[in-house]
Amino acid sequence: MHVVQRGFSWLRRRSRFELFWALPVWSVLGLARLLLGVIPFAKVAPWLGRAVELNSVAAPLDPRQRNRARMIGRTVQSVARYTPWLSTCFTQVVAARCLLKLYGVPYAIFFGLERGSDGLQAHAWTVAGDISVTGGIGFDRFVVVGCFIGEPRPSAPQE
Repeated sequence: MHVVQRGFSWLRRRSRFELFWALPVWSVLGLARLLLGVIPFAKVAPWLGRAVELNSVAAPLDPRQRNRARMIGRTVQSVARYTPWLSTCFTQVVAARCLLKLYGVPYAIFFGLERGSDGLQAHAWTVAGDISVTGGIGFDRFVVVGCFIGEPRPSAPQE
């Protein structure tokens, strides 16, 4: 019963955008979780965007794109907390990439490594302009080993 109350409480605090995209994002997170365990990264990588040099910079955002990137980030991160499976940073990157591409928001996906006491730790995060969409800002902790840039589509839905 407490889980149901918590779920309804979550719904009341969400914007129309988040409510509209909650179920599709939940589905994409599940599908990504399934597929990323089966499909090799080399097959997924071209879909993420154009592989670029590590010192490349994503395109700047206009105010509408900045707002949209923030809403996409909030939606993906909040829905990921309510999946019955583990929605890792990589599955969140996949879900964010889908919405950012759909709405024509330029993005960059970063993959990083950190050497910890229990071996190498990997992390993936998405940024749009200076907005951290998913995964937090990994630049402080992780050494970037890969970067993919997604350019905006010419016509993006307005909502």
